Amino acid sequence: MAPRRRQTKFIFVTGGVVSSIGKGISAASIAAIMEARGLKVTLMKLDPYLNVDPGTMNPFQHGEVFVTDDGAETDLDLGHYERFSSAVMTHHNNVTSGQIYWSVLERERRGDYLGGTVQVIPHITDEIKVRILKIAEGTDLCIVEVGGTVGDIESQPFLEAIRQMRLDLGRENALFVHVTYVPYIRTAGELKTKPTQHSVMSLREIGVQPDIIICRSERPMPPEVKRKISLFCNVPPENVVAAVDVPSVYEIPVAFAEEGLDQRITDQLNIWAREANLADWKRIVERIRNAKPEVTIAIVGKYVDLVESYKSLNEALLHGGIANACKVKLRFIEAEDLEKAEDCAALLSGADGILIPGGFGTRGTEGKIRAITCARTQKVPFLGICLGLQLATIEFARHVCGKDDANSTEFNEHSAYPIVDLLPEQRGVTQMGATMRLGAHPCELLEGSLAGRLYGGTAISERHRHRYEVSNDLLKPLVDGGLIVSGIHTGDRAASSPALPDGRQGLVEVIELANHPFFLASQFHPEYKSRPRDPHPLFKGFIQAALAYRNARVANPGGKE
Repeated sequence: MAPRRRQTKFIFVTGGVVSSIGKGISAASIAAIMEARGLKVTLMKLDPYLNVDPGTMNPFQHGEVFVTDDGAETDLDLGHYERFSSAVMTHHNNVTSGQIYWSVLERERRGDYLGGTVQVIPHITDEIKVRILKIAEGTDLCIVEVGGTVGDIESQPFLEAIRQMRLDLGRENALFVHVTYVPYIRTAGELKTKPTQHSVMSLREIGVQPDIIICRSERPMPPEVKRKISLFCNVPPENVVAAVDVPSVYEIPVAFAEEGLDQRITDQLNIWAREANLADWKRIVERIRNAKPEVTIAIVGKYVDLVESYKSLNEALLHGGIANACKVKLRFIEAEDLEKAEDCAALLSGADGILIPGGFGTRGTEGKIRAITCARTQKVPFLGICLGLQLATIEFARHVCGKDDANSTEFNEHSAYPIVDLLPEQRGVTQMGATMRLGAHPCELLEGSLAGRLYGGTAISERHRHRYEVSNDLLKPLVDGGLIVSGIHTGDRAASSPALPDGRQGLVEVIELANHPFFLASQFHPEYKSRPRDPHPLFKGFIQAALAYRNARVANPGGKE
């Protein structure tokens, strides 16, 4: 007898009232508690914008670009999905309107529709449904988040598609969760339900009746408020779930379970599953609440006005704090302010660690280089990521090796010492979308190096998102001056690169300094693989070094920083 086909259950998550309401965190937290019940879960984000992906979008507009192992540039919510669950995201897990329309129009040009009129219904909605069903294969539960806010014209095809899926699959296999906002009006001294009522009304007008409403609020929700939402939105009172603001997003899975959300889901979808085992999440919450020492990490960047630009990075630093049982305070410093400052060290004073994140373009680069000089000369723990590695290499070439004009050709095409440059295959690139070195690539670490000790091995794989590389041809003076190339890319692209000064064949992936308590930079983005339940080794080590630096400062307050 053939094995019985697994019946995947679906949860569709929508949002109303305002944008940035927390649909992604809500979807990820649902994944966490359902996975804790023993289910195999995957998640998907449907984004209504016409960009093919967020790879070419300004971080001020869209926030961070999250990169998957297979090299997809995706929405930052996929980072939440990976941090809260065991699911590993791919390019299939983030679908945009741009991708959907592109795919349908390509088929129309090939004549696949046999001369028929191509329309939003059924062609666009059918393409959306096909992609949802594809990603759900082999799982117990597929959670699909619809981007945007109910009422936006851009998201209408996605909402129509999920309405049809409920009809196709049946009520026992598909569930609608609506995340909304219940504001507290101080002058009235009460929570107001009217925005939620209107949001649900808009959903119902297009045929989507929420089964569960998650109510974001800054105040606890009295029973009478839940009953009012239940009455006007046509859901049982027990299916109105309070999502009160909490100090850490990692408290939300536990809070949802305490509200009985996982039981509501299992009942409605007729899922047979064990009780949720949330021991890991409770341990994390306990560690966060009881963390005693506090370290301050200065993040020197150019997108610091929008914290979402560095979402995975911020979370990875907090994970390092969880691993070291300490609080991590993030201090964002605008790189251009360091360029203008007479005393760079004064702006960085009090920082227990300095981090230079990834980025593009020349703005702020000299300020970042000044911060790296401070970290190197004053022995402050330093971690550079992507552009941070490139600038650390430039700083070392200039200030240790005497190559005053050392630079990247990204910033100065006529540099006399272009220590950072494009690979030959990048020189002819004209299209910006998805043409960088993206996704997971192998890296070989030097045995006995700081990086090797942190990872506990020499063979690793990390995710990348960059276009420029360190020039092996110009590395010898730096290596002779004390720069350690402790990690190299050993994949296909490395085979055609010039050999390193020590004869190894590969592209520079990790650098470090021996005469420093913690000075390390990576060409890859370790933050993409950090999890609260499994903090990344580089961030664990960086926060550990920052904690040691902080303790030394406290013990010797009059000493030099």
